Amino acid sequence: MDPKNNETIIAKHKELVFQKQPEINLVSPCRLNDGIIRHSDFEKNRFKVKFNNGNQKIHFFIPASGTGSRMFKFLYEFLADPNEETRSKTERFLNAIESFAFFELLPFSLKRKVREYDISLDDFVSYLLKPNGLGLGVIPKGLVPFHRSRSFILNAFQEQLLQGLRIKEDEINFHFTINKAHEEEIKEALDSIRQLTGRQCNIDWSEQDPSTNSIAFDKDKNVVLDEKGEVLTRPSGHGALLKNLNAIESDIIFIKNIDNIQHEAHSQASIENLRYLGGMVEVVKTELKEALESENPRGQLAALNLLYHFTNPSLDFEKLSDDELHALIYRPIRICGMVRNEGQPGGGPFWVEENGKQSKQIVEKSQIGKDGNQYRLMVQSQYFNPVLMAISTKDIDGKKLDLNDFADPNKYFIVEKTYKEKDIRFIERPGLWNGSMSDWLSIFVEVPTETFTPVKTVLDLLNKSHIEQA
Repeated sequence: MDPKNNETIIAKHKELVFQKQPEINLVSPCRLNDGIIRHSDFEKNRFKVKFNNGNQKIHFFIPASGTGSRMFKFLYEFLADPNEETRSKTERFLNAIESFAFFELLPFSLKRKVREYDISLDDFVSYLLKPNGLGLGVIPKGLVPFHRSRSFILNAFQEQLLQGLRIKEDEINFHFTINKAHEEEIKEALDSIRQLTGRQCNIDWSEQDPSTNSIAFDKDKNVVLDEKGEVLTRPSGHGALLKNLNAIESDIIFIKNIDNIQHEAHSQASIENLRYLGGMVEVVKTELKEALESENPRGQLAALNLLYHFTNPSLDFEKLSDDELHALIYRPIRICGMVRNEGQPGGGPFWVEENGKQSKQIVEKSQIGKDGNQYRLMVQSQYFNPVLMAISTKDIDGKKLDLNDFADPNKYFIVEKTYKEKDIRFIERPGLWNGSMSDWLSIFVEVPTETFTPVKTVLDLLNKSHIEQA
């Protein structure tokens, strides 16, 4: 339904935008052996064997519609109004310019000028970022060349494909959410790698459904109109991709961000980790089913909860009715890799309380209240969510579940932006791995930091995980 032409939807959006944003009540951060599991290499191998020997249908679901502009934010800021921080970053960028894979795409004459310092900084950066040059600031981040690998220059779309194909020799399926304006370039990039590998794989993509967009309002609670005089809408965050994810029919779906990729020479840890997470999905589902069908389901499930921490450790399974037991187990399952917190911005794993019940959630800073106690709990988090998940959207009997039934629509965000120098407000849907997976059966496991190497700024490409000879 088009939100622009529906007065009921407009009224509902206005009500949500101008009331207090829902807050999450943190109880404590998830810690090792208290919501977070660490498996030994021996135990991990058990899960990997299960994955390798299975015949599951496997998908990768990779959100990839964002542009590369944020990677070069410091360059834009330096050109507009330089300061010491942006000067230092720009100097580091220029001194290492030949280390970046996209340097190979420059015309020879421009390479020579750069090497001889015979070009103005403004002209060079403009050529890198704007459409009349390489256009790195306007194309999707997934199309920005990240790595040199032997004789090839590879972007993140291509490397996600290469890495995903290495987890198993079976047919692998890939689904990217993209900006349709760049569909042909993305298709060409992926097809070139698919042909080179000779591997059987299926690749498709979708875009965020415009019907999930949010309506923008000004500070006086008026609907904002665009240049055509129509109601202004804005994409409602990655939570809107729940609809795209819900459409995928598969046994195991791996979710990861497009920019979290390593140079092929340093990717083995990530490949092994995906096998581990994928195997856990299968083992956990099998064990849950066996426990539920055993002669002592409550005792068996309580024992499994000690192993996997999928619900409140103090829950008395003996007091649950059959319906409550069924509802607890018949959910989508997610195995979420968590890395040690080294100061990264973003969400983390917490025990939270709502309506007298505790659950495990991935929580963003913007979801908690402003009082000091909640912030103290937030900063005590020892783990960070790198978005490395293996999920099952089928129940333990193999029936596909409707993911909308397990999302909490009340976990939305209120966002403030500007539009043509006017302050606007709109809502973002509950985050895909936050409120949109609020009622999933969640298991958090510790994974190596080598599996989390995101490229948030172009300077991240100088880290050892992105260089062939590190």
